[in-house]
Amino acid sequence: MKITTNMVTSCLEDVIDPELGINVVDLGLIYNIQIEGNKIGVDMTLTTPGCPMAGMLAGSVEQAIREVFEEVDVEVSLVWDPPWTPDLLSDTAKEQLGYSG
Repeated sequence: MKITTNMVTSCLEDVIDPELGINVVDLGLIYNIQIEGNKIGVDMTLTTPGCPMAGMLAGSVEQAIREVFEEVDVEVSLVWDPPWTPDLLSDTAKEQLGYSG
């Protein structure tokens, strides 16, 4: 089975930020997904560098990928450039958070 970016994104929609109750994809926290052979790399960010959920969210992203794609190596990297802004929220997340930006 060829793994696609859409397949990885789909499994990450199950990773919910416990503070906001919205998945990491709709929050705009997933910046990049790289698939090379048997390896999946994810660059993700957080809403703030001081987020107390950093380790938990990155671990949850890794676990969600491993549960769907059991035979792959997974590397999740936290990145801060570009900085996260509310503009990265999906329309669904903006609605849920009452953001009128």
